This record gives sequence, C-alpha cells and structure tokens, in this order.
Amino acid sequence: MMDGNPYALPESWSDSSIGDVVLKAKQRDPRKIQDDKFLYVDVSSVSNQLFRITGATQTLGSEAPSRARKEIQTNDVLFATVRPTLKRIAVVPDWLNGQIASTGYCVLRSDIVKVDPRYLYYYLITDGFNARMAGLERGANYPAVRDSDVKNSWLPLPPLPEQKKIAHILSTVQRAIEAQERIIQTTTELKKALMQKLFTEGLRNERQKQTEIGPVPESCEVVELGILLREPLRNGHSAKATTDKNGIRTLTLTAVTQRDFCIENTKVTCADPKRVKNMWLKPGDIFVERANTADYVGLAALYEGEENFAIFSDLLVRVRVDESRLAPKVLIEWLLAEPCRRYYKKNARSTAGNFPKIDQGTIEKTLIPVPQPEEQEELERIFRTLDTKIAQQTQKWASHQDLFRTLLHELMTAKIRVDDIDIPKGSSIMLAEPLFQD
Repeated sequence: MMDGNPYALPESWSDSSIGDVVLKAKQRDPRKIQDDKFLYVDVSSVSNQLFRITGATQTLGSEAPSRARKEIQTNDVLFATVRPTLKRIAVVPDWLNGQIASTGYCVLRSDIVKVDPRYLYYYLITDGFNARMAGLERGANYPAVRDSDVKNSWLPLPPLPEQKKIAHILSTVQRAIEAQERIIQTTTELKKALMQKLFTEGLRNERQKQTEIGPVPESCEVVELGILLREPLRNGHSAKATTDKNGIRTLTLTAVTQRDFCIENTKVTCADPKRVKNMWLKPGDIFVERANTADYVGLAALYEGEENFAIFSDLLVRVRVDESRLAPKVLIEWLLAEPCRRYYKKNARSTAGNFPKIDQGTIEKTLIPVPQPEEQEELERIFRTLDTKIAQQTQKWASHQDLFRTLLHELMTAKIRVDDIDIPKGSSIMLAEPLFQD
C-alpha cells in the first residue's frame, strides 16, 4: 500500500509508488558454485558522500558471506536498508553487471518505460525520502527498514522526458562537484610534496646534511621544539557546558582537527575566569591534540583570529613559539608534515578504553628544522599561496554542493521546472560532463 503524498504536483505529473515503477530483481546463492568468482558489494562499498559504489570485493563462492544474495545489473539503484539515514545510495555501473550485492540493500530495477533509473536514484537522495525512511526504522541497536517500506513509498512521477532532464541537470552538477574534489585533492597533494621538498632541499639548491629527521639544507638548524618556545607549553581547561550567557567560550578538539576556529567548533562552559585568565587565544598560538584517536593524536592547528576569542580545552596543548627564531606558519607546516605525524603516533600511549595520548615532554622533544630567517619568509609566502588556492577551491566546492542540494529539492518538488533553469555558459558546472550519459 502506497503512503500519502506530502505536496501537490503539477497536472502533468502523477502519483506513484516506487514499487509500481520497478521490476522484480532476482536472488542467487553464489555458494552453490564454490569455485566461482564474483564481485561482492557489501553495505560499506557505497560512499554516502559521493553516492556511488567505491569498491567491490572479489570473492569465491565457497567464501561468500550469507548476506551475498542479491544479483545486480547495470543501472539498478541500490538503497541500503540497514541504517537507512546514512544514505548509502548508488547506481550500479557497467563493471558490476551480473555481480552480487548484500541483502542489506533494496535493489530497485527500473521499468524504463515508467521511470528513468537516474531520476529514481536522485529521488532517493532527497531529504524528504530520507525523513520517511527515518520514521519507519525498526530496532534501536541495528536500525533498519524493509524492502517493502522502500517500495511502498510515494514517488512523484513527471513525464519520462522531464525525468531525464531533471536527472541530466543534477548529474551535471554532481560531476562538477567531483571535478572540484579532484582539484582540491591534487592541490593538497602538491602542497604536501612541495613541503617535503622545501624542508629537505630548501630554496637555494644548497648542499644537504644528514640529521635525525633526515636530510635538510646545510644552513638549516635542527633543534628540539622546547628550545624555540617563548613560554612553557600549557594544557587547556575543560569545564561543564552551560547555557549561561556569562559562560566562557572554549575550543573543542574539532576546531584543531578541522583547522577551523569557528564558533560552531566551540562550546560555552562554566570555567572559573580566574583559573583560565592565562588561557585566552592569541594570534600565532598553535594547538596540539594531546589525546584523540590514533589517526588524530598530535594533529595541530595555527590560530590567526581575534585575541581572546576563546580559551582551549584540556585535550589541547598550547605552543607559543619565539617568533624571532621561527615563524609560527613555518612551524605548523612542519608539525603537520609526515615525519612529525609518525613521531607523535609512535610516541602516543594508551590504556584500555582510553584514547592514545602524548604528553608535553613528547611535544617539547619534537625535532624542528629551522631555516634561515629570509628563507622562512619565502616559505611562509609559498605556504600561504597554496592555502589560498585550496581555500578558494573548497569554497567553490561548497557552492556547488549548495546548488546541488537546492536543485535536488526544488526540482523534485516541482518548485522549479527544468525549463526555468539557466546555468551561465562557461561556468565550471556547464563545462562538466554529466555523471551519467544518456
């Protein structure tokens, strides 16, 4: 039985259910042919950021998991019924035609005379459909919906040509987002490689010398971080959160992990003003995560915002470097470089049930390459130029994401129609190829 429709449709559109526009997909047990090899798509194979299958595991029939049952074909739409609000949704590509997916998916095989598979795929991504699935979840520890819940769900159905146009527009924006992600990744990798080259070879093609951290330019001094401090390292303070307007704003770990010192990455606490009077942020402060997961412990970030914006939590260590010896920007880039990341991971200690931790002694003993002052200025300029490029590309990516979400909602609810959309010629979106080809 189809559930009700939440909004009115244009006269040319019709009410349907997903089950009315899909064909029955087959199941098969790959364990019956034990030496047969197949590609297995489990629930973790689908990215809920990219909304596509990012990998599949080659599996022997004799080793097939019990959930490997659903045969898939090109253009099938997969919807994960296990924890459905995570939005693991994808279209099956050509290279997975005839392979096997987990029973954790509802496999939707479009009746192409009724529905375009790409249109159905985009509808499943909408917040409205997601909210419907959230309301139907069963089970507290392992929330899930049934295939029948998905198929009984209401589907707004434009004429087939309009479905294809909607899918084409959304596909083009989605492709532009992916192109932007590749640009960001390439620029980030370029910066990482350039940092390694600059710290090991310098800017002047001078001779190198071997040190405990590997080769560095001959003019570069390698010292422990403790020697470069203008004041001792300091742990922050964590107090209970409060709604009191007179509370004290406190940085969270997320601010350092994301290197984003925004208000959203703080919380207001009932810290004692006298106790924390020397913990207020100043431009040039560097914060190191003294406790976190193995991947994040030792991560660092440079604060360059307003003075006294917030204090910092107990899980962070503040580093104030003597800027006459080393520029904070040069220091932070080294702290984020691979040699430092390895050092902190290696020296992190953990006990059962607790995050790995590093102490102030470990941070003080961090070996730091100190270039000549004039080289530091040039290094800082290079690093900031690359940071600006990455920030610009990230902003462009965020704008594309916002556009995709807006178009997805407006097109699926018929608030705008395909003929109303005008993407400027020459824009990165117009230049992008659609994600799916007609």
